[in-house]
Amino acid sequence: MVANPICQIVSKRLAATVFTLCIVIESTQPTVSAQEVTRPVSAPAVQLDAAVEMAGSLPRLYSLLVSWHDDLILEEYFNGRGPSTIANVKSVSKSVISALIGIAISEAHIESVSQPIGDFFGEELASETDAGKRRITIDDLLTMQSGLETTSNRNYGAWTQSSDWVRFALAQPLERSPGSRMEYSTGNTHLLSAILTIATGKSTLAFAREALGEPLGFHLANWPQDPQGIYFGGNDMEFTPRQMMAFGQLYLHGGRANGSQVIPADWVGASLRPRAVSTRESGRYYGYGWWIREMAGYWTPYAWGYGGQFIVLVPELNLVVVTTSSSFPSDERRPHLRQLYDLIEDLVIAPLSDAQRLAAVVRVH
Repeated sequence: MVANPICQIVSKRLAATVFTLCIVIESTQPTVSAQEVTRPVSAPAVQLDAAVEMAGSLPRLYSLLVSWHDDLILEEYFNGRGPSTIANVKSVSKSVISALIGIAISEAHIESVSQPIGDFFGEELASETDAGKRRITIDDLLTMQSGLETTSNRNYGAWTQSSDWVRFALAQPLERSPGSRMEYSTGNTHLLSAILTIATGKSTLAFAREALGEPLGFHLANWPQDPQGIYFGGNDMEFTPRQMMAFGQLYLHGGRANGSQVIPADWVGASLRPRAVSTRESGRYYGYGWWIREMAGYWTPYAWGYGGQFIVLVPELNLVVVTTSSSFPSDERRPHLRQLYDLIEDLVIAPLSDAQRLAAVVRVH
């Protein structure tokens, strides 16, 4: 299906306005999938030398991988890293938690995204004053619209040093009605990890290895747990760049990998659709654990982790871009992030877009 014409962004200056309209228009339409993109009869040779040159100049960048029409056309490593180097993907983990929730719903461990969290945290939310919190839904947690005060940013240290991360997150004040406004909070996705543990009867790690790692053909490494043993929901998972690429291609292909439907196709479409407006940066939107913005004129969902960990999807080009970077705090972090956005947009997506258009013209003639 071709996306609604109004969503064909042609100017960065108009991006925020057009994407706001897209939230309303696209919310009732399926997301464009890679299967619907016509592959060039003969994919033209594309030189991404400028991207490699710029990448090599970035001291915080560790890897740059580009898959176009299922061909890994670029795989470069920098600053002493290589294909086997494990990366702490930081908040890319939120996209993985979202995938696990979709699988858990498909396997009837969770009723639906409309199920209230009171079904899972009855003891923690037993007070009469917690009635509003009990009505928070799985959907609200996935879209960062729980209404609870954030556990990120100013509260992150106190939260992760607390003796019970789940109770701390649930004890935060309900600042607004659930579902009404986005406020980014890793506590939301940690609650989802706790829900997965309760609903499946398995640790999030065990469920992730079974439901994602095995079908994708790789072993998921351990990642940190909270004091009660709940695996950190939404941070500190570890992947190699190639594993990140496999996860990105899974979403690009409607949840299918190695001949199996790993994630329900409708969950993939629902996840990559804008559902909340970011309050952090203009022109950014949020689906189910995925960010969405305009890049080089395309509707671009991406998994984003602190420091410059990215899985960028451009379904209309059948394109996945992966980067890993240093996650250590530094004054260079923000400039690095801006440079990385420019590299991906201007030196990867744009030239591949031009090449695909050229291939289409050649095919017609």
